[in-house]
Amino acid sequence: MTQSEFMSHRFWVGSVLALSAWVALAAQSQEESVHVYTDHPRLLLGRQRLERLKKEKQRRSLRWQQFELLMAGHAPMPEPGFADALYYRVAADQKSGRSAVTWALGPGTDLRQLALVFDWCQDLLTPTQSKALAAKLAKGIQQTGRDRSVSAARSRALAAIALADHMQEVSERELDHVIRTWWRGEVAPALVAGRNVVAREDFYALFEMLHAIRDNLNIDLRESVPAFFKNLPIYDLVSFYPATYPAPEGEYRVPASKGGGEPDVQRAAMARAAELAMLPYDVNAPESQILQGWLMHDNFMLRSTLGAPYEFLWANPYHPGLSYYLTPLVFHDELFGRLFVRSSWDESARWLGYFDGELQLFDNGTVTVINAQLASEPMSLDTAVVFFGKNAKKFQTILNEDEEAFVLGLKPHCTYAIEVDDEEMTEGTTDAGGILPLKLPHKVQTGVRLHEAVAISPPKSARDDGAGAADNPR
Repeated sequence: MTQSEFMSHRFWVGSVLALSAWVALAAQSQEESVHVYTDHPRLLLGRQRLERLKKEKQRRSLRWQQFELLMAGHAPMPEPGFADALYYRVAADQKSGRSAVTWALGPGTDLRQLALVFDWCQDLLTPTQSKALAAKLAKGIQQTGRDRSVSAARSRALAAIALADHMQEVSERELDHVIRTWWRGEVAPALVAGRNVVAREDFYALFEMLHAIRDNLNIDLRESVPAFFKNLPIYDLVSFYPATYPAPEGEYRVPASKGGGEPDVQRAAMARAAELAMLPYDVNAPESQILQGWLMHDNFMLRSTLGAPYEFLWANPYHPGLSYYLTPLVFHDELFGRLFVRSSWDESARWLGYFDGELQLFDNGTVTVINAQLASEPMSLDTAVVFFGKNAKKFQTILNEDEEAFVLGLKPHCTYAIEVDDEEMTEGTTDAGGILPLKLPHKVQTGVRLHEAVAISPPKSARDDGAGAADNPR
């Protein structure tokens, strides 16, 4: 698939997202069952995945060897319940299973890990232990009930699914709350309105929950906000800084973060874990196949005590993949008011990102946070040129072939009259971040003038976090 074919596919799919949303809402209005009928293990280790992981063990795959090396060597694992229970389930190692149970019944407090141990090691629990751990899970659900974060909701959902045939009332009450009240009543409407209530750090927890709920209830939470999930894999790829970070245990791709700063290896590891979990949720989508092409480079394999269990659990080299070089170098996310531009997919590329109201430039291995109000010149990265605020109200420019043009720092959700030399006047509306895309001729000097037209009301609850203006035109 060529890049143009990929983009055509995205356009066609995007044209039916609104219809899909209406169909989904109609389906959601019907009575749904939140009763779980599946057997243990029912969390993340369905029959097909568990069989594949056991085959990876038999084949002595590189990912299994790394996981086994850490477990057999008794390396201190940051998430001991998760790691020991996974090792037990795949290798049938009774010692690891008992260790997971001891942790869960003793010092363990992380509700997510407690749920995984309860589910994955259920056949090792005595009736008394099972009852005690079930009570601990129910207490954890009750204690975290006021926490509206994605990670907390994920943990409660996992615990509720694990408890399904042990405490049915607790299980169904919590699943009903997570799906209908929290997700459909709070999170999905906020996303539709352009509020970034699911941060990048939430992606792994989000997809753990998506998998668990779909696997056990046949409910796809994505149907409440299809546009968000359609763009997610591409946003994920373009929002990494170009250069990789060499750590003692291996290389990491570094996700962009507000304020820049030194690379956070743990954050980078969980960003990859999120991608690994994102892929099998819709493996045949072109975006997923490009994500697979991005993931299947062994030099980025997670080898740390934190990352190795996630790498082994989710990575599947047998999924179809496409080159991530097909990913567009310019990504404008109108829903959340974000813009990312790369000069190329090489590690030496220049990169510009505007997200969460902050403008960053990555060049020669360094991240620079730029005050758009003080920027004196437009920025050109070969694939796009960006102009700034009030100083872009009148300018002249010559765009290179295939170069796109954007204005940052305008009023969010505002309509502007656009005058381009020798063309009829048009109108354009800025997004939630005050970004205005321009359609200009290429290879000819062109004069552009912008006039604020009519301010329009933003979507209810939408963010208003546009950047300021710059000083000089291009």
